[in-house]
Amino acid sequence: MKHIIWLGAGLLVAIAIPFVVGGGEMFSRLGSFPFALLLGMFGMIIMCWCLNALRLRLLLGESCSAVSVPRSLGAVMAAEFAYCATPGGSGGPLTLMAVLSRNGVGPAKSSAVFATDQLSDLLFFLLALIGILFYALFNHLSEHMEGMLMVSGGLVVGGLCLCAGFARYHRQVIKFNGRLLNRLNTRPETRRRWTRKLLHFRNALADTLKMPRKRLAGVFLLTCMHWGLRYSVLYLALRGLGVDVEWVWSFLIQMLSLSAGQFSLLPGGAGAAELTSAALLAPMVGKSTAAAAILIWRAVTYYFYLVVGGPVFLLMVGRPLLNKLMRMREA
Repeated sequence: MKHIIWLGAGLLVAIAIPFVVGGGEMFSRLGSFPFALLLGMFGMIIMCWCLNALRLRLLLGESCSAVSVPRSLGAVMAAEFAYCATPGGSGGPLTLMAVLSRNGVGPAKSSAVFATDQLSDLLFFLLALIGILFYALFNHLSEHMEGMLMVSGGLVVGGLCLCAGFARYHRQVIKFNGRLLNRLNTRPETRRRWTRKLLHFRNALADTLKMPRKRLAGVFLLTCMHWGLRYSVLYLALRGLGVDVEWVWSFLIQMLSLSAGQFSLLPGGAGAAELTSAALLAPMVGKSTAAAAILIWRAVTYYFYLVVGGPVFLLMVGRPLLNKLMRMREA
């Protein structure tokens, strides 16, 4: 129960930040926001879930026959809820593995599917940043924007280097993991079990990446569609508030804000994402407009995930896994 209270307290703080930043003027900005546009933004998130469910089925390959289409959609929604409700999003892959294992998909396969999914995401962000870089070459940038672009590029390139490093030096990683566990005085059975998990994961990831090129291309296309929709929410929120901000800068603001939320190790980046986005957006559009846009953006891309995904999570994996994920904060 205390973990739910802790999460609720974090959400209250996150919601309070836009009100503190925007003050009383924020309410008039929110009152003028088109309701039809807000409903359309929620519809975009539902479409994102459907796109991710299709992506999951493509990554499962022959194993997708064991997971029905509704269960694929439920797995995505449950995993997104766990990602938003746990520190650093650590519950997302565990939830996905739990749902898939109940449908006959092994942990090595499910973890490899998740890793391939993340690699596809990183590739999208890398290509998006390259496109933004070319855009920036032909447009005047302030020092503020240049700094945003450099930090974003560093984060994506760093993530890809880590993935490539594991693929290239997996033997050294496994040996290092064994030495680390040995120094922690773990039992030999535990060390062997972790070694087997890493080997199974590496082999399953290699098999997943050997899928037909057309299928991998389909996965990447769905990835682009998903992130294109999701990262258009802040842009549409600003447009609905009567502010004309270029999409590329709203993209960078969201990317940096969500990255800051990840590093904060708070559930869904609650608080950290709001503070970072307010610091980046307020100089461009003003405090009241920035606060209103942030509140709308987080309501659509974070609170909506919790409200709608929570019941799906409980239905598919139950309260025991939820309690386990919430206890991860104490580990």
